[in-house]
Formats: sequence, structure tokens, C-alpha cells
Amino acid sequence: MVVPLLPDFPGILNTSPENTSWLVTITLLTSAIATPIISRLADMYGKRRMMVIAMITMVIGSVIAAAGGSLLTLLVGRAFQGLAASLIPVGISIMRDELPREKVASAVALMSATLGIGSALGLPLAGLIYQSFGWQAIFWVSAVVGVLLIIAVIMVVPESSLRTKGKFDAVGALLLTAALTSLLLAISKGGHWGWSSEPVILLFLGTAVLLAFWFPYELKVGQPMVDLRTSARKPVLLTNIASILVGFSMYANMLSTTQQLQLPNVGGYGFGLSIVIAGLCMVPSGLAMVALAPISALITKRYGAKITLIVGGLVLAVSYVARVFLTGEVWMVVLGATFVSMGTAIAYAAMPTLIMRSVPITETASANGLNSLLRAVGTSTMSAVVGVVLTSAVVHVGPLALPTEDAFKTVFWYAAIAALLSIAVAVFIPRVQTAPGMTPGTVSGIYAPDPRAVSSKPVTERAAKPATENEILVNGTVTGPHLRPIKQAVVNALHTNGEPADWSRADNEGRYSLILPDSGRYLLVSSADGWTPSSQVLEFADPTSWHDIHLAHRLMLSGRVSDGAVPLAGAMVTLTKTTGEFVMSTFSNDEGLYEVPLPPVGRYILTGLDPQVQTSTSLSVLLTARSATIDLCLPAAGKPPAVLSGNASVRP
Repeated sequence: MVVPLLPDFPGILNTSPENTSWLVTITLLTSAIATPIISRLADMYGKRRMMVIAMITMVIGSVIAAAGGSLLTLLVGRAFQGLAASLIPVGISIMRDELPREKVASAVALMSATLGIGSALGLPLAGLIYQSFGWQAIFWVSAVVGVLLIIAVIMVVPESSLRTKGKFDAVGALLLTAALTSLLLAISKGGHWGWSSEPVILLFLGTAVLLAFWFPYELKVGQPMVDLRTSARKPVLLTNIASILVGFSMYANMLSTTQQLQLPNVGGYGFGLSIVIAGLCMVPSGLAMVALAPISALITKRYGAKITLIVGGLVLAVSYVARVFLTGEVWMVVLGATFVSMGTAIAYAAMPTLIMRSVPITETASANGLNSLLRAVGTSTMSAVVGVVLTSAVVHVGPLALPTEDAFKTVFWYAAIAALLSIAVAVFIPRVQTAPGMTPGTVSGIYAPDPRAVSSKPVTERAAKPATENEILVNGTVTGPHLRPIKQAVVNALHTNGEPADWSRADNEGRYSLILPDSGRYLLVSSADGWTPSSQVLEFADPTSWHDIHLAHRLMLSGRVSDGAVPLAGAMVTLTKTTGEFVMSTFSNDEGLYEVPLPPVGRYILTGLDPQVQTSTSLSVLLTARSATIDLCLPAAGKPPAVLSGNASVRP
């Protein structure tokens, strides 16, 4: 609602256009920062609670902006309003918790579409309110709507009982905040300050330094702000990369269409429409996003979220190519923008589903928050690209420098290329495998059992209840010998028919949490780097259960060192990487036996040394994630080195 007023704010506030551009930049910054933080807090302290807090900040910001009347108070108010952007991932997570499984896909698609209808209606509505009641009325309307929504959420939306226990990662949040601020400032202000200017270069360097500290810290802390290990899983990583590209692509439509329509008719490509009329031309785009919500949900249910994302990217690419050539009439521009919005609606509807199917249920809000953040990075980057392109190719009309038609076409080509790249990335997202007797399900990409094959209870009976009504919360710890916790262990819960239920990664104290959809028997499969996996079939009935998991056996590299047929006691055995790094060393016992914990999978050099006669041998070995026995036979003293060799017998 603020965007249409930007040309008038310099006169209203008696300041420069560059200063008023901060009214958009500050909201972008706070929304990007708040989204992952509030999403993580929602998983830990309650989703409805954080949703209400986010809307309270929007109301506070609206009141400050409306009552202040100065650039400073407007900036403060807009900063508070930006915190409300976290509503989207938190709201999607609430729907996963509360809705029947069969409704989640369509609900997620509809909520994603509300972004489009909100933007489309905000542009003309802002113009009407501004012309009729003044600019302050825009913020008062926002405050009133916020209050009404807070009341509605408190009355209607139940608070989820699911919590991720632990301590909030304040250090990780501060480092991420600083890195995002530096990155987004550089991207959003690079066009004004100059991409080669010292401030922009320093901001990019600062981002790199901060992320260099943040990544290893997040990998070390027990309960990180962002679970990088989960984010690095192929489905999550590729979905997030596709999200950046789709965000980059779709934002060209929002930034360029109203400018095209409002440009004066110079050279045969401008239309000279008013702010209100140009805003009204965007309404079909918003309505199309809402209309496409059930269709995108249908594609997801029938073919999977991966296909939905590919279809959305394809519609985006084709629509932008069409926009390059359809520029002669207003209806052509509106039609092209509408089809772009349709592609955006389809693609955006698929992303939360792809994310939720690949992360633990207790991390759905924070995972969707990271996905929303990366989309914001994409949109910010496109904003910078549009600014550069539209100001580099201009035609001068009196004192005005207006972008040329070719500048808009260049933006559309960039957007089409980004959409095609998102398709290329989406192709490699793994598809969920169907177990026997299973049909594609509708929640988080998980497959629901076919009632004829695996259940005596009809699906409609289970689906008629909210997801959390029968869910079982399972907590526990994963330990090794002497009850020492095993950090970063992974616990998978599966139905006995092969359907995945949930999974969890233990923290540094070995604690894990699972959310099981109903009481019954489950197969728990537990694993950790360097340990022999374990599996158990257990029955869970209580709403809250505790089950400790014990991994008894470490994966070991062992063997015998001998001189021919004679075992060598006290022989030194070393393991180094083929690239030269030292890994570990040990000595054989009186029987010539050695044993060391199995290192990570890879190729190594295993060396044996007899310290008495100084003979040695080395082997190149490939170690897998299984215990291995490798015997070393050292040469007898006095034999020429040229014929020396080692013998290895690898026994799993």
C-alpha cells in the first residue's frame, strides 16, 4: 500500500527521493531478518503466540507511521510493519498442525495465493484512500485491520501443543541478522550508491565474513537457529535454490507492470494511466492467483509437489516470453501479467509442501521461514536488477528520463531465464517413493495408506479429525556405551507398512523428538556417524511418550599386523588421507591386533611400521560406512624395498 505513494512522499515529507526509498528498504530488511527468527520461536514457544506477536508489531508500526508525520517516524513504523512478514511460514505450519491431511495441500496453495491478491488489491486501494482521506489514512486502515485479525486469530485459531524444547540460539540469530542486513543493504542500495562503491563492496565483504563465522557455529551448536544439516538435504537444498530463482522471476512482474502502464505515451509504448487505474489493472493478477490455488493443489495431490513446481516454472517462463512481444495494448500487458501471476501461484504453492515433506514436523515453521527468507533474497536481487536495467536504457523527454521499451523486454528475458533455471533445479528434486499399497498423499509429500490395503479404518474417519488430535509426541535420548549421548544421531519413524511418519536429528545432548500421526506400532530406525545402526518395532499409545535409544556398537577399523606368519606386538598403525592429512594412529597389542574408530567414508592410506627393525608397508584402502578388518603383512628385515608389498583382507 505504500508503493503508489513513493513518488509523492518526497514532497509530503520535504526530503529526497533516495531518502523516501528507505520506506521500502527498511521493511525489506526487517521482514527478511524477522522471518527465520520468528519462525524458529514459533516452533519453540507456540505458533499462534508468535503469529499474534507479529501482527501486534504491524499494528504498532502502523500507528507510529500514521501519528508521527515525519520521515523518521515513518521509517520506524515501516520497520515494525516488516516483522509481520513472518506470518506466512508460521501460518502454513499451523495449517499442517490443525487441518486434516487431505486439506493441507489446498490450504497451503490458497495461503500462498493470498500474497498475490493482497499485493494486487493494495495498489489501487492505496491510491483511492490517499486521494480521498490523505496518506495517514493508509496506515490507520492497516492498524484497524491488524486489530481485527488479532482478535479473529485468538478466537478461531487453536494453539498447537507441539513444541521444540531447548534454548534459543541467540548468537546464531545475531550473526544471521547482521549478515542479512549487510547482504540486503548491498543488493537494494547498490544501484543508488554504485556497485563498485566502497560502501557496497564493504557490505558484500562483511556478509562473507559474517557467514564464514555463522556456518561453522550453526554446525557446532546443539539447537541451531537454522539446521544446516537438514537444509543441506537434497530435497530441501534444491527447493530453496528454486525458491530464490522463482522469487527473482516473479518480482519482475510486480515491479515492471505498473511502470509500463503509467509511463507517458512516448515512442508508442507507454499508456499514461493514473496510479489508481494502473493498480486496478493488477487486480486480475491477484484474482488469478486465488483461482489457481485449487488447481495447483490438485496437481500436487495427483502428481506430487515436484511436478507442481515444474509446471509453475514453465508457465512463468512462457508468460515472460509472451510479455516480450505483447506490449502494444493495455489488455496485452494485463493478460501477460495475469499469466505470470498464475505461474507464480502454482510454483509458490508447491514450495512449502516440498519443504515440509523433508524436515521433521517439529521444524516446519523454521524450515518454511528459511524458504521465505530465500525467496526474499530472490525478490531483492530482481529489484536491484530492474533498477539497473530501467535506468541504464532511457529516453529523455524534457526533464524526465524514462525507461525504453527494450529495457522492459530485457527485464522479461532475465525473468524467463530465471524461471527456466528453476525448472532445471526442480527436475533434480527427489520424488517420494511409493510403498506397496500406497497412494500419493496430501500432507508434506508423505504418502497416505490405501485403506483397502493397509487399514481397516476408513481414511475419511481419520481425515475428519485435526492432525494434532491423535498425534503422539515421542521424546528421548540417543546414547552409546556408559550412557554417553550421541550427538546428531538421526531417528526415523515408519509405519510397519513402509509409510514414513516423521524423523528427527538429535541435538548435542542426544535429545530427539518425533511426532507420530496416531497410536500404534512403528519401526524406529536409529543411526549416527561411526555407529552401527539399530532398529526396533515399538507400540505407542500415550499422547506423550519417552523412549531412549541405545547404540551399542561403534563402527571400527581393525586387523592384525604380522611379519609373515608371526604377529607383531607394538607395531605402529597410522591412517592418513590420500591428500596428506593425518587422521589417527595406534599400536598393535601383544597378539598383533589393532582397532580404531572407523573414520568417515573415503579413500585413505593405511600404514604399518615395525619400530624394532624399521620396516613398513602402506595400502590404499576405500572405507565405507561398515566396520572393516584389514590385515597388514610387513616385510621381513633385510629384503629389498622394491619387492615390498602389503596384503589386505577386508572383512565387513
